[in-house]
Amino acid sequence: MCEDQGRFRLLTAARDVGLVTFGKYGQYVVTVVTVPLIARLLGTEGLGLVAIAMSSYFFGSVLVDLGIAQFLSAMMSREDVRQLRGNYLVIRAVTLSTIGSALLIGVALDVGVTGRLILLGLFAGGLSSISEDWVLIGQARFAASTGYQAVGRIIYLGLLVTILPRIPRAEVALLCLMLGAVVTIALTWRDSLRRFGRPARPHRIIDTVRMGITVLTSRLLVLGYGQGATAIYSSVLTPASLGLFSAGDRLVRAVQSVLDPIGFALLPRMARISHEDRFWRRGVLALLVCVGMACIATAALWVAAPFLVELIFGRAFAEAVPFLRLEVLILPATALTSFATTAILPVRKDAAGVLIGALIGVCLAGIWLYIAVRTGSVWSLVYGTLCCETAVALWYVARMWHLYRRERNETVPADGVPAHAEGLR
Repeated sequence: MCEDQGRFRLLTAARDVGLVTFGKYGQYVVTVVTVPLIARLLGTEGLGLVAIAMSSYFFGSVLVDLGIAQFLSAMMSREDVRQLRGNYLVIRAVTLSTIGSALLIGVALDVGVTGRLILLGLFAGGLSSISEDWVLIGQARFAASTGYQAVGRIIYLGLLVTILPRIPRAEVALLCLMLGAVVTIALTWRDSLRRFGRPARPHRIIDTVRMGITVLTSRLLVLGYGQGATAIYSSVLTPASLGLFSAGDRLVRAVQSVLDPIGFALLPRMARISHEDRFWRRGVLALLVCVGMACIATAALWVAAPFLVELIFGRAFAEAVPFLRLEVLILPATALTSFATTAILPVRKDAAGVLIGALIGVCLAGIWLYIAVRTGSVWSLVYGTLCCETAVALWYVARMWHLYRRERNETVPADGVPAHAEGLR
């Protein structure tokens, strides 16, 4: 009986991971069609401009949601959901309105194609964070989340295939993405309104903002050396060189997207057992599985790099193969970092640990950005990404060990055997 229950839990967790993979990171699934289309229609320079916009997209997403969506999802089981939604909605709406105003001003002042794409990417990312997907994740309703996300992705794909060949511009790709996101937003809001009613009037918003300041800062710093690095390097590197880097980066991030959802899917479970001895045992086991899968994926992608680049992007992107083979080495580190910052540290409310890790990464990124300024080489971006991700992952290993040791020392029963030590046996 116990064995059957354990098998059922494992299958359920695997199902949830698969659902979150497509639901939250489905843009990498449609990448199979969209990226080759964009690459062949816009070339290396056009793909570089799209990469700049998508890089700022991540900044916009974090600025609007404050980076606390996972924290709020974990709080749903013990907090007033309507009040959480009301406070969070006001914060996000104000931030998105500010970004939208900046976009209009930028267009009116003609800030140039790169500046316009950065602002458009910021707004598109912020718009995507207005959805109520975090409510679905907090309820462990991953199938609903996946379905709503899938509808938006399919609409985005259809619009891109229809419009981009007729109007081959980077801005069109972003507008198609935004239109698809609007559909997903509408579906998630309809769902949350039916289940919980209208959000409550804002009350003590400052508490939510205060909780988000540290996390927002750390998330912005993480983007500075991670997926947002392209926007930062756009000031010192040419769009064509960034397009070559983006070709390999898209493939690496697509593989990473398969690993990241493990933490999201296990977040509700980890939150439920946060006060039990088995928390650390379950967390470490899942973490090892993530890293092991990342190592296998790294080897496979390294070997297949030349074939994949030519198949997806065409021969014009052959120079991207060395960049891809070096950047793919970040996968074990990003898998570890993602799980730690999604399913372990948020449950332990260790925002300080996340912030310190981000500071380590951004300090190293600053060094590599300076090197890029001096050399003008895109290799600075590739080496910098690998260096930063590896250093940050090592920090999170040390941080989790510190938290485990501290909790073990604080919980020592009468027999002298720490309760958490029992959980790791």
